[in-house]
Amino acid sequence: MHEAKDGEVRPAPEGNRTHHSLRALRAARGHLKQKALKLLGWLIVGYLIVRLVPSLKQALRSLEQVRWQWVLVAVAIEILSELGFVLSWRAIVDPEDLLSREGRGERTASRVAWLQLGGGMLVPGGTLSSVGVGAWILHRFGMPNKVIAERQFNLQFLNTGIDALALIVFGVGLAIGVFAGESKLALTLVPAVIAAIGITGALLIARSGIGYARRAHDTHPKTAAAIEALASAVEDTKRLLTHRGGHKAVVGGVGYLGFDVLVLWSAFIAIGTHPRPSFAVALMAYIIGALGGSIPLPAGAGSIGGMVGMLILYGVDHNAAVAAVILYQAIGQLVPLIGGGVAYLLLRGRFGPIQQAPTLEPSG
Repeated sequence: MHEAKDGEVRPAPEGNRTHHSLRALRAARGHLKQKALKLLGWLIVGYLIVRLVPSLKQALRSLEQVRWQWVLVAVAIEILSELGFVLSWRAIVDPEDLLSREGRGERTASRVAWLQLGGGMLVPGGTLSSVGVGAWILHRFGMPNKVIAERQFNLQFLNTGIDALALIVFGVGLAIGVFAGESKLALTLVPAVIAAIGITGALLIARSGIGYARRAHDTHPKTAAAIEALASAVEDTKRLLTHRGGHKAVVGGVGYLGFDVLVLWSAFIAIGTHPRPSFAVALMAYIIGALGGSIPLPAGAGSIGGMVGMLILYGVDHNAAVAAVILYQAIGQLVPLIGGGVAYLLLRGRFGPIQQAPTLEPSG
């Protein structure tokens, strides 16, 4: 693919397509290997922590006595969550279905989305690392960097917007007693208000941001570019939420969040927690705690600690919180790793061995 002068993404010549495809697969293979090593290391570290910290012995016993039928249910739910991401990814990152149309097969776009899932979370930075891996793979497939950046940012912004709306709905619901669980305003209404302020601020920036960015382009180019990108993402997200054509992206984003939270909630059933936190409490702890994933700590430790800490604040027993989050994280990393690995093998089967990518003959 290449970008025409009018900004339209158009197919690249056949030789370039093969070259870019093989480069993309080589990049994806490396990311998947790193993800597998990271998962193995994370499981070893997690086991040693619960084994060596005396106060977490009950958490270890809960994991050793896990109900495996519920683990299988949680794995199935996690697959549904990842399929939601794939649906949103295809609707936003490759709406023209160019990856599938360029002689690569009709499922290529979905497989690239799985590669992004499987290769993500290799480095600190939470979901942003997944975006970086996806951008790298798309670049290797030949998609222009500008198009990649805009569409990946729109996808990330949509997921963030859905998280914020969920905080508002469930935070207010917990505060007024519609949902079962913690009702302290500091843990329910305050997060909802902060999320509402964030949405309002983004809408206000979008309303006047384009004009300001144009005026400040010469004097403050970096600031102007950031504001313009945010304003464009807000407008694109508004179109997705209000126009019928964007329903696939929205449904996928809601499924991606909802089913993933359901995996965390199911983990409490799998380890036999009584009483269990409500789904609303699990969602609030999940979204707020996941903010810890932005802290530059290896192996997703920030996200893990954030979720465990928030669950404890919401009244969940600390041993149950630790065991459930460890189980959730294991499932949440294993499913996309396997899915990404299968996607890689299917793409490799289509394009053949990738040890040596073909060298393009110079044109002219």
